Amino acid sequence: MPRFRFLWKMIFDGRGAPLPPEHTPDPSTWRDDGITGSCLGHATVLMNFLGAVVLTDPVFSRRVGPGLRPFILGPKRYLAPALAPKDVPSPGMIVLSHAHFDHLDTPSLRRFARDTPIVTAADTGDLLRGLGFRVIHELDWGDSVDVTPKGSAGTLRIRAVEVNHWGARMMRDEHRGYNGYLLERGGRKVCFGGDTAYTPAFAELNDPRHPIDLMIMPIGAYDPWIRAHCDPEQATEMARQAGARTFVPIHHQTFKLSSESMDEPARRLRAAWSSSPERLLAVDVGQTFRVPLI
Repeated sequence: MPRFRFLWKMIFDGRGAPLPPEHTPDPSTWRDDGITGSCLGHATVLMNFLGAVVLTDPVFSRRVGPGLRPFILGPKRYLAPALAPKDVPSPGMIVLSHAHFDHLDTPSLRRFARDTPIVTAADTGDLLRGLGFRVIHELDWGDSVDVTPKGSAGTLRIRAVEVNHWGARMMRDEHRGYNGYLLERGGRKVCFGGDTAYTPAFAELNDPRHPIDLMIMPIGAYDPWIRAHCDPEQATEMARQAGARTFVPIHHQTFKLSSESMDEPARRLRAAWSSSPERLLAVDVGQTFRVPLI
């Protein structure tokens, strides 16, 4: 019964317009010789990866869930996107972790050119072909593809990595995949965790000779959904097992999908990194991260 009341409150949320985030990034200042970016809200990360503009799980809608606008049965944003869609640079490629409505938002995807390359999980390409996208790479765990991002010289290699989640968009399409990704370009590595509960699988990415430069991991929606979403301490541990040099959190401060307070994940995350705070970058939505390259 408590879960039913929570879901009812989440769907029939009477709040007004989402609040503006405290930070606004300026992608025009991001250099092509580094790894720079910002979490625009939830799992939407805009990143300049050595000259390739990458956008993950783009969600700009006020509500996410099934239905037709304006009748969407799903949670409402607490924070507006850190950049309005019109201010988002045209991405060279889009990366989608899985088909859940808060990660694969069709109204948001419609805003982008249909020749934008998209990397997505296995058995989710039908959702994108229905929108008219023409360059779609569906990956299962362990699969890799070399993508040439639009507007960028050279390729970007992306490998699908195992996560602990599920991919069904509706109740019965359990065949759909769900991924994290390891992105590699110019000898540098970025891991996008997508959405996951705790798993030891990220430890398999640990390579002391060529460490992961940046780990982007979810930290919210764990109470009571700990079997589907990791908490901040577990996200920190997975990054350490992977040997990541720096960490950026996602999947918090935007949608209230669980019972913990909106500020709890960030507070717990900062405590988890208190012994090495310099490795924790851009905790809040809209902050800009710049990965030191050594």
